[in-house]
This record gives sequence, structure tokens and C-alpha cells, in this order.
Amino acid sequence: MRGLMAAALLVALVSAGEETKLGSGVTLEPATAIPTIVAAPQDFVGKTVRIDGVATAVCEHMGCWMAVAASDKPDAPTVRLKVEDGVIVFPVSAKGKRVSAQGVFEPVSSDADGKEAAGEHSKQDTKASTQYHIKATGAVIR
Repeated sequence: MRGLMAAALLVALVSAGEETKLGSGVTLEPATAIPTIVAAPQDFVGKTVRIDGVATAVCEHMGCWMAVAASDKPDAPTVRLKVEDGVIVFPVSAKGKRVSAQGVFEPVSSDADGKEAAGEHSKQDTKASTQYHIKATGAVIR
């Protein structure tokens, strides 16, 4: 019995070790569905939101952005997380993993940033005149 309890504890510790907290982590409950945000982005501007999804792309140079989709399906709605360079670094190894993140939803500040955001991953709607992202304050990668 004691061996079984020790094995269960070990499994729990290993599982807990697979979670990576970045920045302030995630404290908001509940999450806002990514399709809801994508359908009406103007409704969320300036609001702090939490999203849950799958990382589909990560900045390979500085780890300053991550694309998070509602699911791992190729056509799943996607939002972009952006952080100040060096404040939080999204690891490239997050791609394909489950992600929870929170931050303030905002329009991308300049045309140059908007074009970069649109080109970062193929799921981004490049025809939209305004691009949006979540200025992330924290995330958890599982």
C-alpha cells in the first residue's frame, strides 16, 4: 500500500512538472472562447481576457509572440499573444501544446506591426483592416 501511494505521488509530481508558468500565470476564470473573440473583436478591446487553446506558432527569434488556436484543427480560429521583448519568452517547444493565457485585448498599434502580425501564421485573416492581439501578462503551457 505504501508503495502504491509513493507511485501515485511520483506520477502527480511528474505531471505537475509538465506545466510551465510564464509571467504572472493565469488567474482569471472562466476563459473566453477564442471563436467568440474572433467573431467580434471590437467587443473585447481594452478588456482583460483569458483564453485556452493550442499553440500553433511561436516566435523563433525572441519568443515575443505566440499564436493560440481554439483547437488543433487547421481551420480553427486563432488569436495572437504578444509580450514586451524579454519580459516573457514563449518557448518554441510550446508549439502543439495546450495553453492558457491572459492579458488585455487590443488592436495592433501600427501598420508595420499589423502586417507582421498578419504574416506570422497562415491562420491570421490578412484581409482584415485592423489586427488584434492579447498583450499577455501570463500564460501556462501544458
